[in-house]
Amino acid sequence: MAKNIIEVKKLTKKYGHLTAVDTVSFNVRQGEIFGLLGENGAGKTTTLEIIEGLRKATSGEITVLEHNVKDGIHTVKEKIGVQLQSSAYFDFLTLSEILFLFGTFYSRKEDPSKLLDLVGLKNKAQSFVKNLSGGQRQRFSIIASLVNDPEIVFLDEPTTGLDPLARRQLWELISKIKNQGKTIVLTTHYLEEAEILCDRVAIMEKGKIIAMDETHRLVERTKYPFKIEFIAKNINKESLKQLKTFGDINKVIERSDDYEVKIRSRIDLNKALSLVLKIKPESFTVGRATLEDLFIELTGKTIKE
Repeated sequence: MAKNIIEVKKLTKKYGHLTAVDTVSFNVRQGEIFGLLGENGAGKTTTLEIIEGLRKATSGEITVLEHNVKDGIHTVKEKIGVQLQSSAYFDFLTLSEILFLFGTFYSRKEDPSKLLDLVGLKNKAQSFVKNLSGGQRQRFSIIASLVNDPEIVFLDEPTTGLDPLARRQLWELISKIKNQGKTIVLTTHYLEEAEILCDRVAIMEKGKIIAMDETHRLVERTKYPFKIEFIAKNINKESLKQLKTFGDINKVIERSDDYEVKIRSRIDLNKALSLVLKIKPESFTVGRATLEDLFIELTGKTIKE
């Protein structure tokens, strides 16, 4: 098993009577993508900023690359890259000049041209940040965190506000960075993003970690790990009653003929599927539970709420 390169023990951050982070403990393994997942205000960004040395903890202990953040933050900063939730850049420096300037802050630095090429922005080397599209700006903000060839990269809500295509392009970039041997810690409130990108996930709610594990194992914790969705008109009451014995059945919102059956076990899945086929649905899909299903079970609400 890969060694732990970040260790967080009983981290707490208070602002007066408000506890933003409440005795949080976790570790991050070398070479993985570790995600902090939760709605806005859950404590994700505060946790990240304390690890990065941007905020001071009220209590708790953090070790990054075998250095205690309290005493060795300057050494730590040489070896990490940070992409903040919102970044401001010099208006009249080109992309290439900004990367060169950032590189001068470190003893080890990457070639700006190489970084721009990594995200398809080499032809924009002499452009200003203000002239980039939203997706291009996000890609640039990520490579700006790579100027010192860091061992660990912190990404705070890296795809917020992007359209689906730009978001997927960022996912490809993040995977590419991981494949270079770097460890990535990211925050997100996009459940699909966490499920696709992350090796392990910690779900945060009101400053606490309420679940943490490898992403696929988290999904397996759900009450109903399997599901069948089908469209059928004039389904009889007896069939609905039978399907309910396998788990939970509901109509999909705003679709009177679209049903979702949540199922407890693989054996029940096979039985339920046989029954659905007898109904002769217009269409059907068989799938697994998602992180969204688990989040709803744990919190009683969707993450968008």
